[in-house]
Amino acid sequence: MSAVLKTTDPYEQLLNLPENLVGEIIGGQLHTQPRPAGPHALAASSIGGELYSPFQKGRGGPGGWWLIDEPEIHFVRDVEVLVPDLAGWRRERMPCLPLDHRFEVVPDWVCEVLSPSTRKKDRVLKMKVYAHHGVAHLWLVDPLEKTLETYALTHGNWTVTGLYTDEDEVRAAPFEALTLQLGYLWEGGSRDE
Repeated sequence: MSAVLKTTDPYEQLLNLPENLVGEIIGGQLHTQPRPAGPHALAASSIGGELYSPFQKGRGGPGGWWLIDEPEIHFVRDVEVLVPDLAGWRRERMPCLPLDHRFEVVPDWVCEVLSPSTRKKDRVLKMKVYAHHGVAHLWLVDPLEKTLETYALTHGNWTVTGLYTDEDEVRAAPFEALTLQLGYLWEGGSRDE
């Protein structure tokens, strides 16, 4: 029988969460949410799949990126810890991946997939943290509304660079070398190949 560790340290609490919860520390406070539902997971996986070959592997695209699903980003070690659905780093800024689970280099791009339980936190709390720490590009994907919003950081504030929906074809920074077919991100979306 194992003892339950009781602690007031948010990072210790994060480390002791059950596997079915995702934890983040924002403003020194632990926030938790359940693992993503199907439409959320599909949209995140689809975006990662579309970007991986051209940007991480350099197949049919420029390469030069690390693209990671749900990295634990330590903006301030163990104090400000966020877990975006996807994040990307230009390899010139982060030549090697960390050996442990802590990513301490600020990403160049993050993507949050909105769900009813995370929408407010993603839009209000996390966008502020990403801007404060200098993340250059942010994408917000809503799989239920079938939308993509793209943002660029300008003088410490987010500027909308694109609003897309349904089956739109998207060329959005920092991945404008690829035309992304939004229909592929949603349940039921398919390719005619």
